Amino acid sequence: MEQRLSLVTLGVRDVAAAKAFYERLGWKCGNDHPEVAFFQLGGTIFGLWNTDMLADDAKLPRERAAFSGVSLAYNGRDKEEVDGVFAQAVEAGAKALKTPEETFWGGYSGYFSDPDGHVWEVAWNPQWRIAADGSVHLQ
Repeated sequence: MEQRLSLVTLGVRDVAAAKAFYERLGWKCGNDHPEVAFFQLGGTIFGLWNTDMLADDAKLPRERAAFSGVSLAYNGRDKEEVDGVFAQAVEAGAKALKTPEETFWGGYSGYFSDPDGHVWEVAWNPQWRIAADGSVHLQ
């Protein structure tokens, strides 16, 4: 198996509402099917699909824990970008979980959750480089 990630799909209660949240963040949906929304993120695709349909497709129980043990992340080029993205997410309807602050590992990070409770970190890591195309590179 190649070392890559092709698609991240989040289970959501209401695809249209979730799609609208991410569009308020400035993201562009790449399809017009009402049951699923796909966003191109560099070389990866981000999907939104009904939670129950996703569980059924994977043959899993429909129950969902309050925290799945997974977070998504947006890495900024500096602390100011972290603050700006965090504020934009809250303005778009996200719930602030932890406002950005200095971290024990030398960076700067905060957390919010989208309207379905999916946890996002917004961080600046001084050890990583972000290219002009938005790709993140270990230094």
